[in-house]
Amino acid sequence: MLRLNQLTLRRGSKLLFSDASLTIYPGQRVGVTGANGSGKSSLFALILDQLHADSGELQLPRDWTIAHLAQETPSDPRAAIEYVLDGDAELREIERRLVQAEQAGAGSSVAELHTLLDSIAGYSARSRAARLIHGLGFRPGEEELPVAQFSGGWRMRLNLARALMCRSDLLLLDEPTNHLDLDAVIWLEEWLKSYTGTLLLISHDRDFLDAVASHIAHIEQNGVTLYSGNYSAFETIRAERLASQQAAYLKQQREMEHIRNYVDRFRAKATKARQAQSRLKTLQRMELIAPAHVDSPFHFEFKPAQKYPDPLLRLEQASVGYGDRTILNRLEMTLSPGDRIGLLGPNGAGKSTLVKLLAGELKPSQGKREIAQELKIGYFAQHQLEQLRHDQTPLQHLQRLDPKAREQELRNYLGGFGFPGELAERQIAPFSGGEKARLVLALLVYQGPNLLLLDEPTNHLDLEMRHSLTLALQGFEGAMVVVSHDRHLLRSSSDSLLLINAGSVTEFNDDLDSYPRWLAEQHRSGEPQKADPQPSHSAVARKDQKRQEAERRRQLQPLRDRLKLLERDLERLHLQQTRLEQALADQALYDEQSKERLKRLIREKAENGQALEKVEAAWLELSEALESA
Repeated sequence: MLRLNQLTLRRGSKLLFSDASLTIYPGQRVGVTGANGSGKSSLFALILDQLHADSGELQLPRDWTIAHLAQETPSDPRAAIEYVLDGDAELREIERRLVQAEQAGAGSSVAELHTLLDSIAGYSARSRAARLIHGLGFRPGEEELPVAQFSGGWRMRLNLARALMCRSDLLLLDEPTNHLDLDAVIWLEEWLKSYTGTLLLISHDRDFLDAVASHIAHIEQNGVTLYSGNYSAFETIRAERLASQQAAYLKQQREMEHIRNYVDRFRAKATKARQAQSRLKTLQRMELIAPAHVDSPFHFEFKPAQKYPDPLLRLEQASVGYGDRTILNRLEMTLSPGDRIGLLGPNGAGKSTLVKLLAGELKPSQGKREIAQELKIGYFAQHQLEQLRHDQTPLQHLQRLDPKAREQELRNYLGGFGFPGELAERQIAPFSGGEKARLVLALLVYQGPNLLLLDEPTNHLDLEMRHSLTLALQGFEGAMVVVSHDRHLLRSSSDSLLLINAGSVTEFNDDLDSYPRWLAEQHRSGEPQKADPQPSHSAVARKDQKRQEAERRRQLQPLRDRLKLLERDLERLHLQQTRLEQALADQALYDEQSKERLKRLIREKAENGQALEKVEAAWLELSEALESA
């Protein structure tokens, strides 16, 4: 077993652990969580004997083989598969000795070493390494390419494959999903669930932790506490503990009221019943987990855009690619305020290509990309982290966007993204990937976009920041398209899913939990799958389709007009309810001489509440009818 016994550790002047104790038994899969800087990576360094405790001790069996995910990405000239095979140190040692024995003509030693090789499944090691490489998203044949030919993110995938190649007793994985797409995350999830050794996993991916972890080790206040169950179970237990503290309880109530306000705003302005139902279910779940995040340092929301034109953007018969290679063919897509789209698809199918086309970074080789005059895009992609000015501070970056803003207002805003006080005045050159990602998000949010394009926005973000981003996205009133391997973010922020595969973009009519099954079917068939048949692109078919759409719009127009009237009623009743609540909050109203006015206001509030419920029910019923039509 692995045990911390009254362990104390400092890094410089910072105390990370004070008399910390922990016991992890063989076969347990433990998710390690805690705020940035709490000591998660230092715990791994202790286990790897790279750091030593100031007092107390760390105990683990001497004969354990430890594998870990290396953070360095070397430029190795050898083939990728040879680099991955190095993860099995015993295999490589036997191979080295076998070469020496064969050169020396030592027949008995050669026979003995071949027996050893067979006992560790050495003859199938190469195929095992290839399966790991392909499972993590590499295409067939790429395992023979030099490591140096791959970018930093793909080298990190090779580092992960190398760690998995090791036949280990203890596996240490620090943010293994950071450079993976959703397909690779799902594959890794299944691999880890079948891992028979002891696993310690640092991750900020809630769904990944839920699927893999049997325990959660949470680091806070210089100690570490082990909880049974996955991350959701940990959140529930921690929420109950925090709610027992009065200050935390009050903060929790304010956070939950903030969420409820989002529900009310959405009810008043949504135009699709499916969006309404999806958002309400998500927010009910978020109310349950909100107490576990009452001590989050991150709090922000999107500034309203000045205008919300409809449509914001339209693609007509648009094809796009790189050079002579076309990736996506004849796309038909319209984005309107309120659209919340998640993109799915195999690695390399074109998800990022579509986002770049929508953002205007790529031009269509055929067809049109038409935008509204008032379109304002907020685009987040990993390459934008590299475009930050490393010699400037977060405050200076924000002042460039809004030179006339008061400095204190900008400081308050940056504080919500984790840049309080003097941190807002530090040059960003030494900032971590997470801090740079937070700054890019802060700059994007500040500009008040009406179209959000998010390509893997959660890379490098911790759980608390992901939670705050999810909350902020719930209140965003424009259109949004998101690519993410974080299924919790996709599930919480998207109302519809599009599948990109075989050069086309089609609606994925199932839910996100069904996507792994679709992937498995694709892998079994060995052929590209389609969510739906491709629509015909002939001129006659397009003309007929437009005629049918025009007729459908004419038939549905009375319903849409009625829906607009109901939305105006909702807006009026919500304002009336707010006015009555403000009037009832007046302490003078509860004096004896104001009794009659108090009764009248209470009666008016009850009548207004009943009217509001009736209008909301009618709105939902009418929205469902429109959605079905």
